Amino acid sequence: MGRLVHFEIHVDDMERGKAFYGEVFGWTFEDWSEYAGMPYFGAVTGDESVLGINGALMKRQGPPPEAKQPLNGYACTMGVEDYDATEKKILELGGKVALPKYALPGMAWQGYYTDPEGNIFGVHQPDENAK
Repeated sequence: MGRLVHFEIHVDDMERGKAFYGEVFGWTFEDWSEYAGMPYFGAVTGDESVLGINGALMKRQGPPPEAKQPLNGYACTMGVEDYDATEKKILELGGKVALPKYALPGMAWQGYYTDPEGNIFGVHQPDENAK
């Protein structure tokens, strides 16, 4: 089985990346740079008793994605309890809307954003009444 067990978000400015994801989603970070041989911070995304995975922020090794470029890789989607409050934090902290909030009818609200480093990520709020 090839179950997803870890993710990496590439950043140019490590402190800006940590501040953005820490403020928007409440993530905490552990310095794993010594092990990685480069700036690399483990991202603890939630309590271990809740379904999900942890990941890391790592120093970008090439040019950042260009604006309006289609996604070239995987988009990680974060589950949230309050979509609108999360979107407000994203925008206040320098994120931008990539694909506005839309309904997955009878299931959830979904949307995509670009972080201040140019990476695309999703936001998902379960809601059986979404339409």
